Amino acid sequence: MAFSVGTLTDYVKQKADEIVASSLFSAKTQELIQSSGNVMVEVKSAQTINIMDTDAAFQDDSGCGFNASGTTSFTQRTLTVGKIKVQEALCPKDLEAKYLQEALKAGTNQDSIPFEAAYMDRKSGKVAEQLEVALWQGDTTSGNINLNKFDGFQKIINNAAGVVDANTTPYVSATVTSITVANVLSVLKGIKNAIPARVMGKEDLVIFCGWDIFNSVVDAHVNANLFNYGSQNIGNGEFTIPGTNYKVIAVHGLDGTSDLYAIRLSNMYFGTDLVSDETTADMWFSQDNRNVKYHLAFKAGVQVAFPSEIVKFIV
Repeated sequence: MAFSVGTLTDYVKQKADEIVASSLFSAKTQELIQSSGNVMVEVKSAQTINIMDTDAAFQDDSGCGFNASGTTSFTQRTLTVGKIKVQEALCPKDLEAKYLQEALKAGTNQDSIPFEAAYMDRKSGKVAEQLEVALWQGDTTSGNINLNKFDGFQKIINNAAGVVDANTTPYVSATVTSITVANVLSVLKGIKNAIPARVMGKEDLVIFCGWDIFNSVVDAHVNANLFNYGSQNIGNGEFTIPGTNYKVIAVHGLDGTSDLYAIRLSNMYFGTDLVSDETTADMWFSQDNRNVKYHLAFKAGVQVAFPSEIVKFIV
């Protein structure tokens, strides 16, 4: 006699109390803007960035008298937020026929889901991930539902008058059509040389790029042995160009775009209704539908104040 198990599938142990989540990246761009203090709150739809400028006309003071001269001007740029919500309905009964049944509490009436804390953490991570991309690549004309709620920095900067284009002569010898390890140092040099004199040396001036371009920057400097490894914060996506105080900062919002932007953090604005909105979600059991519902709503938008102080390198 022997066991007859030919009709059974091979057993694979599944632990219902362990769910593995993939890596998520945070909204680093938003964090940097917040650190510079340029967060506009209570924006329900749109709000202006009010800009004042003035000149100072020197006069000969060898005699008495008062001769008025000079002009003080006021301009505005409008920050428009997108109104965003994330909602999901989860039916605990869908888990009953799967290995996840082991994580369900006893009884037919299920009024919660297992792994609720892990679910909420994962959801908030996804929101941060998608917001980071939208802050840069947002375009209200896009067919991508995660990008068409507001215009991001790329569209705003690329369409603004006065932005310096570094992918032109005399900043580069010829128009760059693809950024590689071989030419990325020339690209950075072109961006550095294109920075307007009035913002050169400013401590909050950074060069933003995607992580793919950032890796090429690091490789190029390693190959040329141009920096001290100990002085860099490469693991966090920050690299200081040797001989300057300009940081190259990698953000996932620019991954895959091959675009770089030199801009002061104080020139970047993030608008929302309430700063905590995007981190405050509701989750409840619906008596009507007999399922668990998730809801998150927030507003978000970006703008720049001085386009003429920005350098773009578009491939």
